[in-house]
Amino acid sequence: MDLPSDTSRLTVLVPSTAISDSYRQGIVAGIAGAVTIAIWFFIVDLLSGLPFFYTPNVLGTALFRHGAGLDQPQTLAISMEMVLVYTWVHGLVFCAIGGIAAKLLALAEQDVHVGFGILLLFVIFEFGFVGAALVFAEPILRALAWPSVLVGNLLAAAVMAAYFWRQHATLRISP
Repeated sequence: MDLPSDTSRLTVLVPSTAISDSYRQGIVAGIAGAVTIAIWFFIVDLLSGLPFFYTPNVLGTALFRHGAGLDQPQTLAISMEMVLVYTWVHGLVFCAIGGIAAKLLALAEQDVHVGFGILLLFVIFEFGFVGAALVFAEPILRALAWPSVLVGNLLAAAVMAAYFWRQHATLRISP
């Protein structure tokens, strides 16, 4: 491959350190949140006497099989394929949420007034998730106790917030 003789027009795109650090933070926070929920439901299933991987199996069935068999969730056979596919998608969604949060926090570091809006957005997102789950996922919430879903979600948010707090220790929020 021949390079152009006029190299003044040759542009090399190098990712900035801030952008790649933001991506890293989002992925780490997302994985931490997803793992927190997975551990939480593993413990809940264990203490409830349910089979291992009951919760991801129910959620995977709801997501990929449109809830087929959720009328009797306790008789639903555990499918490792369903568990693994759901866990993968769940992890990807959390990484995306972590990435968005990392970008928003980077913006908040540049403007102290943006932070309050981000905090408000987080509260709305949490309540929106619970509200949407109550309205649209009623069969799933019958199979999984909704307080367990809420606590798991809040635990994951707390772990992600703690990670971001350490990464952005100088961040100040002003309404």
